[in-house]
Amino acid sequence: MTRHILAIDQGTTSSRAIVFDGDMKIVAVGQEEFTQHYPASGWVEHDPEDIWTTVVSTVKTALEKAGLAAGDIAAIGITNQRETVVVWDKATGEPIHNAIVWQDRRTAPLCARLKKKRLEPKFTKKTGLLLDPYFSGTKIAWLLDKVKGARARAERGELLAGTIDSFVIWRLTGGAVHATDATNASRTLVYNIADNCWDDELLEILGIPAAMLPTVKNCADDFGTARADLFGTEIPIRGVAGDQQAATIGQACFEPGMMKSTYGTGCFALLNTGADMVRSKNRLLTTIAYRLDGRTTYALEGSIFIAGAAVQWLRDGLKIIEKADETGKLAEQADPTQQVYVVPAFVGLGAPHWDADARGAIFGLTRNSGPAELARAVLESVAYQTRDLLQAMRKDWKAGASQTVLRVDGGMVASDWTMQCLADILDAAVDRPQILETTALGAAWLAGSQVGAWPNAQAFADTWAIERRFEPRMDASIRKRKIRGWTDAVKRTLSR
Repeated sequence: MTRHILAIDQGTTSSRAIVFDGDMKIVAVGQEEFTQHYPASGWVEHDPEDIWTTVVSTVKTALEKAGLAAGDIAAIGITNQRETVVVWDKATGEPIHNAIVWQDRRTAPLCARLKKKRLEPKFTKKTGLLLDPYFSGTKIAWLLDKVKGARARAERGELLAGTIDSFVIWRLTGGAVHATDATNASRTLVYNIADNCWDDELLEILGIPAAMLPTVKNCADDFGTARADLFGTEIPIRGVAGDQQAATIGQACFEPGMMKSTYGTGCFALLNTGADMVRSKNRLLTTIAYRLDGRTTYALEGSIFIAGAAVQWLRDGLKIIEKADETGKLAEQADPTQQVYVVPAFVGLGAPHWDADARGAIFGLTRNSGPAELARAVLESVAYQTRDLLQAMRKDWKAGASQTVLRVDGGMVASDWTMQCLADILDAAVDRPQILETTALGAAWLAGSQVGAWPNAQAFADTWAIERRFEPRMDASIRKRKIRGWTDAVKRTLSR
């Protein structure tokens, strides 16, 4: 039996396909960026056809680079940008509108109206989430209300809705399977994470017909088969998880108290709380970490909307760098006597503030402030925001988070300067693994373990290996002063 596994990693700015061999090592990668659409202030969209074509072409590229045929792949695992939604025609598969991306803030007025009706506690109790435009449910409601004829068509059973994983699965299987996994479902605002089912009451509040939604499966499960005409022969789809949960799995955070943080477009920290569904008192999210063999493992999550995207802003907006990896070297040159703060609330602030109306701000500028100081401030903002999350987690779950070592992944962790800054601000150890492609690895493990080609959870965890540990070395008085300045900058940025 072949032990090669194909991971489809459908992200916010690009689609990737990665082939892993039987030893869980990367054999080949295909990657393509696609266009971001900003039709109005605070709105972010993707063309679902761009997503689909890049998924197919990157799979073909990865197989070609690996020198493999589709028949050499034991299974496909899928991981995806969470909360981004598509509504499409059940008969033709044609989307009725662009995908509304997780960063999009257009449903802030709807969230405000629901809060005014004092409905947020109901949503939080059932879903573990807050009423924020970040989540999928209000995006689906917006599409049904704003696209001409959509609501009537949905009520007639002509439309389907889902997160990107569902749309990709539907296309891969030729419309044979409309499914998602528990982690993606848990991010929609309409999935009851205690009862593990779509919640009729919440669906009614948002006006979403239940028939539109996918079947919810375990993360390692039968999601159908990719049709033969796509890649040459059929390939079983056996694993699905939202990108942050897939990274949690890829980091082998299987034990309560283990924590990972992924630094990509945004930053997302998850703390495994086991079977304990911890209710946050500090505006963190209670979410599903994964569901295997019908058993649900929960997590506390903190979501930072802008991390690597702020580096992209330095590159594409301010044009003070040409490549993202130049940022750390530039930050090293910053004047240590200046303390510039960038609060990157470009699309609002996530946890623990949840202020959809906040916008980015810069504090502490002097005549001598320049590109180096801005680069340092952007990278430091990621560390400060992570600290805010970790402090909230420690308050919510004192038993499990007090001595946590942070396992990190994502594009930004390649920067030694950034990771040292993170350890210094957190005053905690930061572990960078040997395999940085943890999101794709997590999806691949789900599929590989499901078909028996890869090891079980414990054996998989035993293979996790550290590349480098960053220990804090900043003077405590300096840390205290810098954090005090950050806290003041955030207060000045909040819209309320």
